[in-house]
Amino acid sequence: MSIKDKLLSPIVWGNLLAMALVTVILALVLWQGMASYTHHGENILVPSLTGLQETDARYRLEQLGLHAVVVDSSYNKGMAPGCVLSHTPEGGRHVKSGRNIYLTVNTERTPMMALPDLADNSSLREAQAQLTAMGFRLAPVEYVHGDKDWVYGVKSAGRNVYTGERVSIDIPLVLQVGEGSGEIDESQEDITIDTYDILDDVLE
Repeated sequence: MSIKDKLLSPIVWGNLLAMALVTVILALVLWQGMASYTHHGENILVPSLTGLQETDARYRLEQLGLHAVVVDSSYNKGMAPGCVLSHTPEGGRHVKSGRNIYLTVNTERTPMMALPDLADNSSLREAQAQLTAMGFRLAPVEYVHGDKDWVYGVKSAGRNVYTGERVSIDIPLVLQVGEGSGEIDESQEDITIDTYDILDDVLE
């Protein structure tokens, strides 16, 4: 049998047709599998979860085929402990089923922060700026004997607190500030110098 006869043989054409058919079937199966795996065409609207308790937010997401994952906590005094402060993706976005929704939840305890080095190391303005930037609340200052507007101590809940001590950011801090009585009066300083000069002259 010649090569031409072999190529025109029904067996050869049958094999080629079978291979083409298998290729098409595999392509369709693969396409369907990928569509199912990637949830092609699905669009689930992410609800707004801000203000909901974590358990309620988690239940609501599960009903939609989504998963809640708590990734962070923060503190907001105006919101209930354990409620959702924010989430990613945010409400109104469309996602596919099975997607993780990352939650930031309000902490149940007031945050504690380490007190910076302020006592006898900063002016009133510097201390106020630093504490405010850190999130501390400030009460009216308490004036003590010392150089004017110089910080000599810090109080929290009526007791003195010190550098590195962790204190609540919800309790206002009282800065103990010099009233100016510790400064040397320049006129008195001049009188003292003049008196010493007179005594030196007498002794000579």
